[in-house]
Amino acid sequence: MNRSARAAALGAGALLLALATPGGPVSAAADEQPRVDLRILVVTDGGPATAALSAELASQGTPFTTVDLRRPDRPVIDAAFLADTVDGRPRARYQAVVLPDDNPFGTGSAEAAALADFERTYAIPQVDAYTYARPEVGLQVPEFSGSLDGAAGRVTDAGKAAAFGYLSGSVPFEDNSPSVDESYGFLAHPAQDADFTSYVDAAIPGTDERGSLVGEYKHDGRRELVVTFVYNQYQKQFRLLARGIVDWMTQGVHLGASRNYFAVHVDDVFAADDRWDTTLDCTPGDVDCPPGQGTPDPIRMTTADAAYAAQWSRLRGFTLDMVYNGGGSELYRQENDGSDALADRLVTDRAAYRWVNHTYDHPFLGCVQDVSVVPWKCATDAGGSTRYVSRTEISRQISDNRAWGQRNGLDLDTTELVTGEHSGLKVLPQQPDDNPNLAGALTDNGVASLGSDASRDPAQRLVGPALTVPRHPMNVFYNAGRAAEQVDEYNYIYTSTADGGSGICEGSTTTTCLDEPLDTATGYTSYIVPLEAATALGHVLSNDPSPHFIHQSNLAEDRIAYPVLDRVLDTYSALFTSSAPVVNLPMAQLGAEMKARADWRAAVRDGEVTAYRIGTSVTVRAPGGVTVTATAPSGTAQQLSTGTREFGSSYAGRASGWVSPGPSQDRVTLNLPG
Repeated sequence: MNRSARAAALGAGALLLALATPGGPVSAAADEQPRVDLRILVVTDGGPATAALSAELASQGTPFTTVDLRRPDRPVIDAAFLADTVDGRPRARYQAVVLPDDNPFGTGSAEAAALADFERTYAIPQVDAYTYARPEVGLQVPEFSGSLDGAAGRVTDAGKAAAFGYLSGSVPFEDNSPSVDESYGFLAHPAQDADFTSYVDAAIPGTDERGSLVGEYKHDGRRELVVTFVYNQYQKQFRLLARGIVDWMTQGVHLGASRNYFAVHVDDVFAADDRWDTTLDCTPGDVDCPPGQGTPDPIRMTTADAAYAAQWSRLRGFTLDMVYNGGGSELYRQENDGSDALADRLVTDRAAYRWVNHTYDHPFLGCVQDVSVVPWKCATDAGGSTRYVSRTEISRQISDNRAWGQRNGLDLDTTELVTGEHSGLKVLPQQPDDNPNLAGALTDNGVASLGSDASRDPAQRLVGPALTVPRHPMNVFYNAGRAAEQVDEYNYIYTSTADGGSGICEGSTTTTCLDEPLDTATGYTSYIVPLEAATALGHVLSNDPSPHFIHQSNLAEDRIAYPVLDRVLDTYSALFTSSAPVVNLPMAQLGAEMKARADWRAAVRDGEVTAYRIGTSVTVRAPGGVTVTATAPSGTAQQLSTGTREFGSSYAGRASGWVSPGPSQDRVTLNLPG
């Protein structure tokens, strides 16, 4: 069926999405088009491949139904489960089917026969999440079977022309540990006389030939995407291909969307950060050193560092978010005869960055800290109740820093705020609840987007008038300006006590933990940079809008942040075409994206969204106030009362976005290119 034209509509109490699609299943007459629900059927046996595809659908906001073959109370997949009649019209309940392999029901199964009939009748694509290469799936017996760790997969020309055109061509397979087989698979040629087209292949070891890893098998009036390697939802090879698999199974039109987000916040700009002491294994001047121990040795950017940051941003075409403390500059001026060349240079280059309020002096705004002990604890009053920083003080820190930024011409979104150390928000174990004075201070200052630490507070939540925006901490430490300091602290945290470390990793299976200390001269470049870049890139490839954060100290001295950021951006640009650029947005927009997704997913989860296609239209009904995220062909236009306007924006060869009705309309109609 040709699904190259579509349309959509959104009403006050219901969303109507009309997609113009000429034709329908070949078995249906033109005037008797069936209804096809916009929902995916995922049949799982508990394996990682179907779990990965389910995670991708959930991430995009694409509705799906799971049938778990391990459950004795699961529904039987028969004709009645797959299709029925609504208002006298035949209905297909699913627009695509995902199976754990090509036939998980066994030879001669009535369920397999019912699925085959369903797919033929309604032109429904099938994805074999992971299956053995054999003639039944259009392939010869494997030329190779075994570990694919480190394999160099490649998108074929046919794959680029089909669903994987957003990739430059390379699909590298991870090889994180020489002692563990991370990805197993089969490489095979198409079977003789089979209508099989390979979309992703790899070199067959010991030969000059290539075998298929992902391909389309057309047979018996059906279309089947055959994947012959196993994967999980976190592996790079799956993350690269996930978008294309969803695009293939939905034929380019589905509810939900995906983009690759990367934003980097630089905290403590204009201020200074305390330095790690490689002898004491703590940070003098901060709360992890006992009072009076060591001598503080602050790290602060120089004018040369500021000039480099502006030049780097310009050359990379990547905007950093400078999360600033104006009081840091004023303190420096007091101690240096009224001058601050660093602040002058950053302010001169202010248009190169986005700017975010980080409070004036960067105080801790939660409970009043008792730092006479390590670790610190919350101070209490005579009655034993926790003492908190006041609403007045929190509000002053926000408003004074905002005023400083405005006096210096910084282009601020005054609704954004990141408190120092995310303080004011709960922090375990010392402060299990938010400072009760925080919400009022946010209200006083019109704060609507509040940065939080995704490693401690990962879910977006409401704090007074503000929604949190969880930020990923990068393991480039705030108290390190030099690579050797970073490695020394890394060794202390992640090695055993026998190796001079903290022992926090003893008995742990955390991959960050080290078998032995890193070389302080080479460990940063050889180990930490690749690991941290891979972690950040994993977030980028996971449709995750959460920003990352580092500190101004990491742009100073050895400028240790840049090797990580460069590796992320260079790796990304080598993998993707210009049709799928990194999406670099301000914090408030990222928070709004998170909120819209949460509302949509809640409506889908609660069964409040219905969506179906009938011939040339698709209707989606959702609760009032819930907008829909959708993906459709590029060039799609929204039909208004007078004229048209472009739907969404182009990404990875498709148009996607959030759709709203035009003036005086109760629906949105999208006209897709023929």
